[in-house]
Amino acid sequence: MTDYFEVHGRDGAARLGELRLRDPVTTPAVADDVVVDAGSLWAADRDHPEGSDAELTVLPHRAFPAGTESPVQDSFAVDYPDVDYPSAGVITARTADDYGCDAYVLANAAGVVGHGASFRDELIDVRESIPPDTALYLAGVATPANVASLVAAGVDLVDTKLVRVKGRQGRYLTTDGEYHLDELDELPGAFPSDPPLDEFDRKACVAHNVAALRSALATVRTRIRRGRLRDYLEGQARHENWLTAAFREFDHEYRYLERRTPVIREAEISAASEETLDRVEIQRFADRVTTRYRNRFSNPLVLVPCSARKPYSDSQSHAQFHRAIDYRGHVASMTSPIGVVPQELECTYPAQHYDAVVTGDWTEGEKAFVAAALERYLSRNDYPRVIAHVPGEGYCDICERVADRVDTPFEFTVDDHPTTGASLSNLDSALSGELKYSKRERQHNTIRAIADYQFGPGAGDDLFPDLTTTSRHPKLQVRDGDGTQLAAQVPQYGVLAFTLAGARHWAESDAPTKRVEIDGFVPHGSVLAPGVVDAADDVRVGDEVVVEGPAAFGVGRAAMHGREMRASTRGVAVEMRHVESEDNA
Repeated sequence: MTDYFEVHGRDGAARLGELRLRDPVTTPAVADDVVVDAGSLWAADRDHPEGSDAELTVLPHRAFPAGTESPVQDSFAVDYPDVDYPSAGVITARTADDYGCDAYVLANAAGVVGHGASFRDELIDVRESIPPDTALYLAGVATPANVASLVAAGVDLVDTKLVRVKGRQGRYLTTDGEYHLDELDELPGAFPSDPPLDEFDRKACVAHNVAALRSALATVRTRIRRGRLRDYLEGQARHENWLTAAFREFDHEYRYLERRTPVIREAEISAASEETLDRVEIQRFADRVTTRYRNRFSNPLVLVPCSARKPYSDSQSHAQFHRAIDYRGHVASMTSPIGVVPQELECTYPAQHYDAVVTGDWTEGEKAFVAAALERYLSRNDYPRVIAHVPGEGYCDICERVADRVDTPFEFTVDDHPTTGASLSNLDSALSGELKYSKRERQHNTIRAIADYQFGPGAGDDLFPDLTTTSRHPKLQVRDGDGTQLAAQVPQYGVLAFTLAGARHWAESDAPTKRVEIDGFVPHGSVLAPGVVDAADDVRVGDEVVVEGPAAFGVGRAAMHGREMRASTRGVAVEMRHVESEDNA
């Protein structure tokens, strides 16, 4: 196996990679651009069938060992066993496997692209069967309008075959669809290099279509780098019905997407449609809050609306709420698309990393999602009562629905608006006689709640039965009873990062530990995939992980999911933060 393809970045199933050739190519890319030696093309032109405008390509592949059932179709492949450059095998979902190639070409791409469910099934089956550090190539199907969806599904390479054919047919392509030249009064989405419409012939149409595809891919790569491809797809997939279907079909494949979606990142989520509720980040947060989080306060629950400013506590409205509450109630914010956000987790990704479209109206889907999250939350956590300090029909409808389904009594305190004097006075009165909890108690509960959310149910108590906190939220430092620093709260993500002492404490505790086992070396800066012996299956990109081996112990942040670490032969698996030789431990 040669090291021609490596993944450098991930945004769900979409990847930024590199084909390491004489002139490196960043993927997702047009395969026509792949050059291997002296200017020759990896995808070389082949003689066209008589009377056909289609441009077929030949992909060199490696000879398979004797007795191996080769999936490569002879009519589309040439064997060059003595030449050292990228190899590709032509496969279907039925024949997909690790054949030692650098890339895999989906033989039946034209038969599944255009059909939402078939495309979903074929792509997932193939992507799960071939090694994660190999490129997936779909030939003859890419257009400016669909390439973002192809990449989001897990495709790394496309070509210009289809856009050239359409150009010869006089079909002018843009990211929002295609137009026939004879129907245009002007050129939408024209490039500076395009001639005027009265001079725009079919040759110019081919050139424009190729340029439009390259431009669309550049947009996709930029979106992946910024972690914002999903936001783009929510609008882009609307231009063709099958793309909308595929978009929705993949949203239902939580297992496939969740494994590939980072647990933390700086990118803001744009909550522009109800389908944002289906995003992995949103579903994962709601699931963890309702299955891992445990309330440690004995006070009533105070439900408040979210705020445009993040974290919520920094907003003027929440400052007013907190003054009225005065540590006598446990605060949780209700919001679409996040659900229910306990005050301890308001900095934890994605609770402070989203921006919602505010209209004042809730859709039925939003109400159902938040109501379900609140009901599950109250079923898991015991409160003497719930004070709903929320405005309007949307928030109140949700609370009334849930009040009818749970045993915890609800009371409502808002007159007109939550920040009016009368409403704040009602809130203050509702909490009259309740005991205050201390700022120190809130900080300790925050650390334990983050640990529960980040590592698993009960992790907060298992990790920190005895702790002290220093500094201020959201920059808390965690120390044990002897004053040794174990961890620190990372303010931009709202998660915990361990020190070396903390990592050893974590590894020795009863809390769920995400481990990466390495070979007998001491890593410096990062652990590469070839050095990984084993990794926990539940490791995700961005996770805190313990790194252990015969010669070293350390802690860092995962750059691959666990399965990818085990199966990859190149790429960064873990970015190390602290490491020491076991000889010095």
